[in-house]
Amino acid sequence: MDASSGGKETESSSNDGDIASVMGFSGFGKKARTFDFEAIFEQTRRTAIERSHRALEERRQDETQQEAAGSSQKSKVRPVAASTCRDKSAAKASRPQESSSSGDSSDSGSDSDSSSDLIGPPIPSKLAIHGDPDDIVGPPLPPGYRGSLADDDDDEEDMQDEDDDDNPVKRIPDTHEITLQHGTKTVSALGLDPSGARLVTGGYDYDVRFWDFAGMDAALQAFRSLQPCECHQIRSLQYSVTGDVILVVAGSAQAKVLDRDGFPVLECVKGDQYIVDMANTKGHTAMLNSGCWHPKIKEEFLTCSNDGTVRTWDLNSEKKHKSVFKPRSLQGKRVTPTCCSYSRDGKLIAAGCQDGTIQIWDRNLSVHTKFHCRKAHTPGSDISCLAFSYDGTTLASRGGDDTLKTWDIRNFSKSLSVASGLTTFFPMTDCCFSPDDRLLVTGTSVKRGEGNGKLVFFERTSFQKVYEIEVSNASVVRCLWHPKLNQIMVGTGNGLAKVYYDPVKSQRGAKLCVVKSKRKEKQAETLTQDYIITPHALPMFREARQRSTRKQLEKDRLDPLKSHKPEPPVSGPGRGGRVAAHGGTLSSFIVKNIALDKTDDSNPREAILRHAKAASDNPYWVAPAYTSTQPEPVFAEVESEDEEADKEPEWKKRKI
Repeated sequence: MDASSGGKETESSSNDGDIASVMGFSGFGKKARTFDFEAIFEQTRRTAIERSHRALEERRQDETQQEAAGSSQKSKVRPVAASTCRDKSAAKASRPQESSSSGDSSDSGSDSDSSSDLIGPPIPSKLAIHGDPDDIVGPPLPPGYRGSLADDDDDEEDMQDEDDDDNPVKRIPDTHEITLQHGTKTVSALGLDPSGARLVTGGYDYDVRFWDFAGMDAALQAFRSLQPCECHQIRSLQYSVTGDVILVVAGSAQAKVLDRDGFPVLECVKGDQYIVDMANTKGHTAMLNSGCWHPKIKEEFLTCSNDGTVRTWDLNSEKKHKSVFKPRSLQGKRVTPTCCSYSRDGKLIAAGCQDGTIQIWDRNLSVHTKFHCRKAHTPGSDISCLAFSYDGTTLASRGGDDTLKTWDIRNFSKSLSVASGLTTFFPMTDCCFSPDDRLLVTGTSVKRGEGNGKLVFFERTSFQKVYEIEVSNASVVRCLWHPKLNQIMVGTGNGLAKVYYDPVKSQRGAKLCVVKSKRKEKQAETLTQDYIITPHALPMFREARQRSTRKQLEKDRLDPLKSHKPEPPVSGPGRGGRVAAHGGTLSSFIVKNIALDKTDDSNPREAILRHAKAASDNPYWVAPAYTSTQPEPVFAEVESEDEEADKEPEWKKRKI
């Protein structure tokens, strides 16, 4: 068996060598190296024990010497570092090449009992070391360590970075801006998809425009414009959580859902306006005011209308709403909701009403409100916006009484803070939180020619105005601060949509399109004649393929027949077989010589009566024909109206 197995091994090794020579592999057929891990572990353990034992002995000697001399604590550190260096060199020099015998292991075991607490790496070099770097004994400091040897400039930079983190104003991206021309009327709706790649704008001109930051160049032109709701002003636009559909809320009673390219996906049903109880109708019966998507469920959205209801809808069920919420006044009467919003977790539904109240329901309980504030804003003022903070505990409300308030959801009876003097003229003026939840942003309105509309920033806790941006000489209606892009979108009252960004603090978005140059306009090139493709024609009859129309036009210009100037029209009677301008037919002759002849200005009646005397003296056409039968003409006698009335019979006379 052994001889046969040995013969097989030699045969396989020779075959491997032949294959290696043929295929060109240098290491083909070699066996992998084997390691004795137990011996390596034992060697490492013994080395660590010896090093720890030596370090302990030297430390004890140093401590006894220092106590006798009364040295300071600072001098204790350097000998330890030196001892660790010596231990390392000694361990390297005395490291055995092979595994030790069993007798040595017993000695190491006795040593390990006395120094079991010090097994491990040497003392780290992260200790506080002061003085000249040349005097330091021991291993070098780690690259990330900052002790007293670090430069003062680095410390100042760190302090500045910390100040920037503490000051939220320095995080506002307002160093650069771009302007998108939506139209000439108010931009009343803004929407950004979750990724920040596309922006949609809607306005009082009924248009919805689509802007693609990645596809735009420096010309900043929208790639699509449409009117999804015909002659109704756009009130709200919002992308869903996934960004694949857009909710369009206009002045009509039916909300619409479009896909990313603007094609219709869903149109909500309209309710029966003759039913008194709005809960029994399938949809809204009056103009919509606002709408938004559910933050967690991608198929659900919310709308509010002038019919006094707030309704939730399912994208997969277009024939009827999902649930109905009816805001009520203190007397139980119907109240018109002017804005609505979901909480960040989607469990609450909030509505701002026309009487200045804020009413919040549980999403699954539509009968009674969970939170209610009767005097949130001035009665009769429309609440234009409700926005929840990112932590979900604070609600911001923008009122028609020129105020901005914040509320704690856990204690909803009283507002946390109030900012007044914020003029608003539009029923959809926005407010929103910054991505870090430390600032609150809103816009102000101005009359034409009386100043500039501003974007005002308030600190959330102290509610002090910390910053403002003058946008344009028109009102600021919509504002949107995208958390992923860190860019601020603003809609104004003069048809502009502005994007504020910072090249360092912002991501993508407007930064993608401002760096692209404008595309050159393509000149319209027209073919002089149709090119007929005949692939099976003989070479002598085959036409050359046209490569460029410009070259063909240049060739045609050199051809005297193709570039011959057409002859002008003939004036006069005509020559060379060509007819004059008016033609050579009889009708053209009559038109030219009779109908267009304006030399005879006489009265046609007088011209006819001029021959009356000659016709009576010498009749020729009509009178000779009646000479035998009617020598003298007899005419009817003309009677007066009174005589005609007397001759009428009694039964024909009118009864007075």
